Amino acid sequence: MRIDVLTLFPAMFDGVFSSSILGKAREKGIVELNTVNFRDYANNKHNTVDDYPYGGGGGMVLKAEPIFAAVEALTEPLASKPRIVLMCPQGETFAQRKAEELSGEEHLIFICGHYEGYDERIREHLVTDELSIGDYVLTGGELPAMVVIDSVVRLLPGVLGNETSAVTDSFSTGLLEYPHYTRPEQFRDWKVPDILLSGHHANIEKWRKQQALRRTLEKRPDLLENYPLTKEEKRWLEELRREMEQPEL
Repeated sequence: MRIDVLTLFPAMFDGVFSSSILGKAREKGIVELNTVNFRDYANNKHNTVDDYPYGGGGGMVLKAEPIFAAVEALTEPLASKPRIVLMCPQGETFAQRKAEELSGEEHLIFICGHYEGYDERIREHLVTDELSIGDYVLTGGELPAMVVIDSVVRLLPGVLGNETSAVTDSFSTGLLEYPHYTRPEQFRDWKVPDILLSGHHANIEKWRKQQALRRTLEKRPDLLENYPLTKEEKRWLEELRREMEQPEL
């Protein structure tokens, strides 16, 4: 996969792209990560990329020309068309299913804005996707782009040491992930559940599914609204609800 990021602050990505999982994926050649300062594509002697909004109002608006020119410079030599992602508070709220969708692409371009907003022609005639990482506003699109890129790249084959890790992540199955434990078997007065020490893989798998349902019901019950429950899972869920409704003594 190739990922290009259009930003006024390329240095913000230096540490992120060279460290941890992203850095290793880059070293292995699994992903190519590039930053492009779209100020270099400004069409005036002052290299300005923003201007006052027509109609008045506070703040500055990113101009269309440098963004279009930067994207066209990246895409003209290529036969395939990339997904062009605009990081924007108005965009679709980013979720695991979107990360999984984007991980199937060969080329992604992220546009990171600053100031008050974008010239609307960028949104209407250039981008393929608009993404937001939550209902709040940041000073720019760089941090949200880092979040999305990390979430997408970790799904690429060969990036994670254990290929099953991403499959069982929270939200990948539609539920929150079950609890995890590691050594020591007993820490202070807290012991690892006996089922995980039993070596009975079928029972462990059943326990994990039940725990994932429990955790989702307790923390994110909204996720269960569209989750395709099996008959067994429906029975477990009813039992959990009855258990949670019982008054504490």
